[in-house]
Amino acid sequence: MPAPKKTARRSLLVTSAVLTSLALTAPAAVAAPKPSGSPSASPSATPPASMSSVGGARLGKPGTQVNLASGVPVLPKDLSARSWIVADAESGDVLAAHNAHWRLAPASTLKMLFADTLLPRFPRDTKHKVVPSDLAGIGSGSSMVGIKEEETYTVHDLWLGVFLRSGNDAVHVLSAMNKGVENTVEDMNEHAEELQALDTHVVSPDGYDAEGQVSSAYDLTLIARSGMQKKDFREYASTVSAKFPGKTKKGKKGKTVRESFEIQNTNRLLSGDSDVPVYQGIAGVKNGNTTNAGATFTGVAERGGKVLLVTVMNPEKPGHNEVYKETARLFDWGFKAAGKVQPVGELVPPKGAAQASAQPGANPSGEAGGSGDGAGGTAGTGSKPVASAPAADGSSGIGTALGITGGVLVLLAGGAFLVNRRWPLPDLVRRRTRQ
Repeated sequence: MPAPKKTARRSLLVTSAVLTSLALTAPAAVAAPKPSGSPSASPSATPPASMSSVGGARLGKPGTQVNLASGVPVLPKDLSARSWIVADAESGDVLAAHNAHWRLAPASTLKMLFADTLLPRFPRDTKHKVVPSDLAGIGSGSSMVGIKEEETYTVHDLWLGVFLRSGNDAVHVLSAMNKGVENTVEDMNEHAEELQALDTHVVSPDGYDAEGQVSSAYDLTLIARSGMQKKDFREYASTVSAKFPGKTKKGKKGKTVRESFEIQNTNRLLSGDSDVPVYQGIAGVKNGNTTNAGATFTGVAERGGKVLLVTVMNPEKPGHNEVYKETARLFDWGFKAAGKVQPVGELVPPKGAAQASAQPGANPSGEAGGSGDGAGGTAGTGSKPVASAPAADGSSGIGTALGITGGVLVLLAGGAFLVNRRWPLPDLVRRRTRQ
C-alpha cells in the first residue's frame, strides 16, 4: 500500500516524533541520556534494551525496524552490520533501521562532524605554515595525507586531506588553527548537541579510537545531512582525486620548487575497487576503520529524483570491503522502497530550527553551520570530481552543479537549517553508471 502524501509542513518538534505503529522486535525504549564520563568505546555484542528515541520511538528499539507491506521490497538478506539506517536525505524520513541509536565507536566517520563544525570558519584560500606543535598528539597508526612541518598549506589543501585521505594530520592542523584540539573537541560536542546528535560524544576530533568516543548510525546520518547542505562539504565529499602539495625543494639552477602528489578518495563506492564497483549516483560521504569501530561508512546517493543517506556500522562479516557491499545493498533497497514504504521515524532538525518553527514571523536566512552555498567556491583546480565537467574557467573542478528539481524549500531561522530541500549534488553524479 503506497505511503500517504506528506503534508506541506511536517512537525519539527522531537517531542512529537512518536510513531504508534508496531515494532518488529522489543518493546518501546525511553530516551537515553547523553553520554557522560567515559562510556566504553568497545560495546557489548548486543545492543542495550534502552536507547534514545530521538526521531521516533521505534528508532529506540533494538533490532530491525521496517514497515513491510504489499508492494514494499524485502530487506536485503545477510546484512551483518551491528547498526544501519536508510533515510530520505531531503524529507528526513527514516525508511528502515537496525539498532539505529546503538552507541558505537565511529572511527573516521566522525570527521563529518569535524567538517560540519569547522568548514565555515576559515576561507579556503587561507594559508597556514605548519609548526611541530600542530602535529603533536596524533595517534599511532593514524591515516595520514603527508603534511610536512615548516611547509605552508591552504585551507583548501587541508580539507582535501581530510575528505580524501582521512588524514589525521590535516585534522590536527585545522584544529590548531581553531585554537587547539581541546577547543575543537568542545566545539564539536556543542555542535552535535545543536544538531540533536545526542548519542555522540567526541574525545578526539579525527575519530581515532579513544575511551568514551561514541556515536550512532542515527547521529552520523543526521550529521551527514547537515554537512551536505553546505556546498563546500558536498564538493569535497564527492571529489575522487586531487593533487596535494609535497615538499619544497631546490630544483635546477637553484630555483625553489614545490612538489605535488596525487591523493585518491578512500570511499570505495566513489572511487571503486577490485571487488566494489562505483555506485551509480554516489556523491560522498565518509568512511572509517579502526580497531574498536571496525569498518564504518555513511554514504549519499541520488537516483530518479530521490536522494538517500545510508549509514552502516561495523559489519561482522570479515569479507573485503564488506561495509561498502552492505551499504550498496541497502541503497538498492531504499531506491526501490522509496515512495512505497511508510517511515519508521525521522531525522530531526537542529534545535534552533525546531525552536524557530514554533515562533511566528521567523525571518529565514542562510544554511546550517554558517557559510552555506554562498561561500567558498568550488573544490578547486587540480581536483577530480566524481564525474568531471568543464567549469567556466576550464578547470576540472566541480564548479558546475545541477539543481535537482521538484523540492520544497523551507528556510528556518534560529538554526538556519534547510528542511525538505533538494541539494544541487555535483554535476552529472547521478548519471554515472556502474563500472
